[in-house]
Amino acid sequence: MLRRIYDWCVAAADKPYALWIMGAVSFAESSFFPVPPDVMLIPMSLARPNKAWLYALVCTITSVAGGVAGYAIGALLYDSLGQWLIQLYGLGDKIDGFRAAYAEWGALIIIGKGLTPIPYKLVTIASGFAGYNLLLFVLCSIIARGGRFFIVAILMNRYGPWIKAQIEKRLGLWVALGAIVLALGFVIAIKAF
Repeated sequence: MLRRIYDWCVAAADKPYALWIMGAVSFAESSFFPVPPDVMLIPMSLARPNKAWLYALVCTITSVAGGVAGYAIGALLYDSLGQWLIQLYGLGDKIDGFRAAYAEWGALIIIGKGLTPIPYKLVTIASGFAGYNLLLFVLCSIIARGGRFFIVAILMNRYGPWIKAQIEKRLGLWVALGAIVLALGFVIAIKAF
């Protein structure tokens, strides 16, 4: 099954809808969806290393737009949808501490957590809930998310053939490592939140 998904993503790199799907996943991941866009960004960039920059740009733009949606959830819908999402991730009792930290360290929190595997949707919702300056939030999000996705683009563009050979040789191992990193991101978010 993993091989079929990977092969589909690589083959889809030539399809006109692939960019739209990747953008939709990137948007959704920043506001409510648990799967990061890297599951499409990496295979598509491996298939077309010369387009890795475009893919990173699309992920950045759609992730920041999704971040604004997450911010709106936190700012406008926290009492219903936002609180439910925070509770879903088991962080309801830590939101007040996070809000206090925003008063002092908001930009560093957004940039730091936006570059890591910590679920970015938690940062976007908390930013809205904390009433963090929207313009500064967008700027920090561009830096963090752009940094993250363009690092992937640099690696795929420069070392794509070698990375592709390693992934294809040990696909199960790399998927397992990715899942572990994602799970650790949630654990770190719960501990650090």
